[in-house]
Amino acid sequence: MTLKLYGAPMSSCTARALACLEEKEAKYETVPINLHGGEHKQPTHLARNPFGLIPALEDGDVTLFESRAISKYVAKKYKHSGTDLLRLGNEKESALVEVWLEVEGQQYSPHISPLVHQYIVVGGIYKQTPDEKVIAEETEKLAKVLDVYEARLSKSKYLAGDFYSLADLHHLPYTYYVMTTPVKKIFDARPHVKAWWTDISSRPASKKVTAGMKH
Repeated sequence: MTLKLYGAPMSSCTARALACLEEKEAKYETVPINLHGGEHKQPTHLARNPFGLIPALEDGDVTLFESRAISKYVAKKYKHSGTDLLRLGNEKESALVEVWLEVEGQQYSPHISPLVHQYIVVGGIYKQTPDEKVIAEETEKLAKVLDVYEARLSKSKYLAGDFYSLADLHHLPYTYYVMTTPVKKIFDARPHVKAWWTDISSRPASKKVTAGMKH
């Protein structure tokens, strides 16, 4: 059965789910949701995601929302195909993947997402003036998180170990957007972080997904 992913390719959260589907070589179709037309707030889509956000995934009688939950579901469902993103066969490696999945959601995302909003949404899409105070504060906070990443990535090629995992993949969309902004300099200043980003963004699945994120 073919999975259906409802979303928009420019959406960071949609891109996160798409990258996982690509890495797992899953059969899926994308169903575009017209955000400008307010389709995501209509009853049909609210039945898929009651918060009126994207993406949403349909797999037969299973309907899921929240991109991180979707990607974990896909990684488990297709555990025997594509890239081994959860390392379920190794207790230690699997636990480390879970740790860094939490780090992305709890430490990294809260500081990088406001930067994407200011530069890409406010400054890019709406052509308004970004809030420099927010940018300065969040850039400083993100830099401290990246110091932890630099130390970690000096010991292993990827976040959970010497293997690419869902923990790395979850960083793809927001980082892709932020690397088109002046915030790129705090990544470039950390050689291990820079090498890690070059690696994960160069993967075929990553390149296919980010090609649809051009703004």
